[in-house]
Amino acid sequence: MNDLIPQSNGADNRIDTFCFSHLRWDFVYQRPQHLMSRFATRGRVYFVEEPMPTDGDAFLEELPRGENVTVIRPRLGEGSDPNEIIPKLIGRFAGEQNVDRHIAWFYTPMMLEWKNDLEPLAVVYDCMDELSAFRGAPPELVAQEKRLFEIADVVFTGGRSLFEAKRSQHSNIHAFPSSIDTDHFSRAMQIDDEIDEQKNIGRPRVGFAGVIDERFDTDLLRDVATQRPNLNFILVGPVVKISEDALPQGENIFYLGGQDYSRLPEIMAGWDVAMMPFAINESTRFISPTKTPEYLAAGLPVVSTAIADVVRPYGVEGFVHIAETAEQFSQAIDESLSEDRDRRLARVRDLLADMSWEQTFNEMSAIVDLAVRMRNSGDHADAAERLSPGTESTASSSAASASRAPVASA
Repeated sequence: MNDLIPQSNGADNRIDTFCFSHLRWDFVYQRPQHLMSRFATRGRVYFVEEPMPTDGDAFLEELPRGENVTVIRPRLGEGSDPNEIIPKLIGRFAGEQNVDRHIAWFYTPMMLEWKNDLEPLAVVYDCMDELSAFRGAPPELVAQEKRLFEIADVVFTGGRSLFEAKRSQHSNIHAFPSSIDTDHFSRAMQIDDEIDEQKNIGRPRVGFAGVIDERFDTDLLRDVATQRPNLNFILVGPVVKISEDALPQGENIFYLGGQDYSRLPEIMAGWDVAMMPFAINESTRFISPTKTPEYLAAGLPVVSTAIADVVRPYGVEGFVHIAETAEQFSQAIDESLSEDRDRRLARVRDLLADMSWEQTFNEMSAIVDLAVRMRNSGDHADAAERLSPGTESTASSSAASASRAPVASA
């Protein structure tokens, strides 16, 4: 255990984590799961989700999800006030579990009151996205985020663009990368067997893996699929906040639905090109897709629309083809199919060498540990100085070599 963390009187030096997340653990395996599964090596992780209904009295449903990880799902009766009931339930739960030394980690400001009966060693805000720009965002979210910035000891952002937008709001803010489990995704290059869902789909294949929501440019996909009837477009992931009736249909468009994270390498093994057809709108202004390094690790050429945190650094460094129109997107796919694969893979290996989730976790946890120490010593000014807010993380330096700016996740 890091010696920056205040030690308890007993022999147990673990530090637990209450993570408050608008993203459910079992939805799509991404940044929260990667990080919290690693924080579980330091202590117990309680991953608190949004509430679900119950016919009886309010309670916390406990769902084990691996070593030292428990999903906490509040179950509330109709008309209950979550901000009144859930803090008491969590406070009582913490007492029953003998949770003493812990941090509170937030992915959404809307759960801020839920920690009211806790006494964390530090408060962390991992700001993955500009949530206020998403469809259906509650109107009070902006004010709640301002409150979270005021009490947070550390703020992490999910991308360079988001960091630039938020940096003036906190003195101890850090951009961190969209990291990669390279070993997991590179398996795609050693898999020859076709999965059942794809074996009857012709080649070439252009694939997308991720949530299909308001950030996805359905018109662009429809136009590109029409322009290139010789290509087959495969989409993997859940459809959220948009009607399935709005999804493009065609003989060369295939929807495989949500798939387990463990299956993604064998799915990507059957693709020839990966795509990121994101709409250019307020909901995508600050995103930095985790799928960018995942596609690259799987050995795939990548075509994307002009998302700022993809253009810089992946586009300017020539790792991703950037297109702004359907015609450009179609042409970029054609160019990707004729790329020198060996040359690209050699460059990708160097790019991804310092972008592991393990390295990101180590750097984040060191920053949190120092913040814990400084908060408990009362020396906040020294903490801000020593933590060098906004400096580039080692894990992002390879991907940001052109601009000297960190790349981050969405």
